[in-house]
Amino acid sequence: MITSKQRAKLRSMANGSETIVYIGKNGITDELVNSLKCALAARELVKCEILDNAPVNSREAAINVSEILDCEIVQVIGKKFVVYKKNFKKKDGIEI
Repeated sequence: MITSKQRAKLRSMANGSETIVYIGKNGITDELVNSLKCALAARELVKCEILDNAPVNSREAAINVSEILDCEIVQVIGKKFVVYKKNFKKKDGIEI
């Protein structure tokens, strides 16, 4: 569990980053989960966007992804959400 100060720092870091994962008409599939898992391992902080034809909204998708991948929801705004998962194997990871 991250604190509100840590969440604020992660939000500010995610503000300038680009969207990595897009969720479309198929919703949250195994392929999407695998690509998100790889992105979290590489970056630790990942911004996702829900497309117009997706069967879930951003809040539902963020909750589902956080439960499946055991990661933290940093923020949900409009059609975008940001998730964070600490990679303990990375030496130069995000310090929060």
